[in-house]
Amino acid sequence: MITAEEKLMYQVMKAVYESGIPIDFKGSMVLKACLLEAGYDEEIRHTVDIDANWYSENYPTGEQITSSLQRALDGSKIDLRVSLYRMYGEKRSAGFELADSSTGEILFSMDIDVNRPTSATKIYEIEGFRFRGVSPSQMIADKISAISTDKIFYRIKDVIDLYYLSKVFELKYSEITEILGKSGRVLGTFDGFLNRQDDLKHAYDKFRLTGDVYKPQFSEVYSDVKDYIRDFLPKN
Repeated sequence: MITAEEKLMYQVMKAVYESGIPIDFKGSMVLKACLLEAGYDEEIRHTVDIDANWYSENYPTGEQITSSLQRALDGSKIDLRVSLYRMYGEKRSAGFELADSSTGEILFSMDIDVNRPTSATKIYEIEGFRFRGVSPSQMIADKISAISTDKIFYRIKDVIDLYYLSKVFELKYSEITEILGKSGRVLGTFDGFLNRQDDLKHAYDKFRLTGDVYKPQFSEVYSDVKDYIRDFLPKN
């Protein structure tokens, strides 16, 4: 269920968590752990990066984040080198590459948002790898927010993720609404989702799921997600 590359990424997440760096994780690696914990045993889409949030009183320099990550890896005897390739800014995450120390080969990347609105989190444990990541409800809220606007056409993975989440998590309207409010998010009109199904299907058909990951029919994914988020859709 977990590839060798994903196992290494979970090792890094565990090392960061144990080091006490003010980082919480999000994205596909957390989604995978979240679904496995909840008993979802189908293979889901793979990823080649780690997504995270950094929270601190001050704004750290790129060097401060890089050295913190490197110390965490060294402390756990993970033989990788961290380098910054994109500094964070307004609406832009910091980008880091993690490379094999001996060969210099870049194995995966890490995107870190700095001091964004706080997220609801929980502790996950998958195959002995323990880390702090965004909660299932936070994930659901983030993905509903993304697909409520025309971002949906280049965030088709959020539709797929809501399909996965719908199989194991009940959607609690009041809880999701509270999370959206705390993060200052206002939902869009869902116009693209509701009224441009052909364009949506085109985006879905183009989206590649690597390996042996099963890709359901678009009609099944769309129908299940529409039913799952029905309480958030405009009442016509």
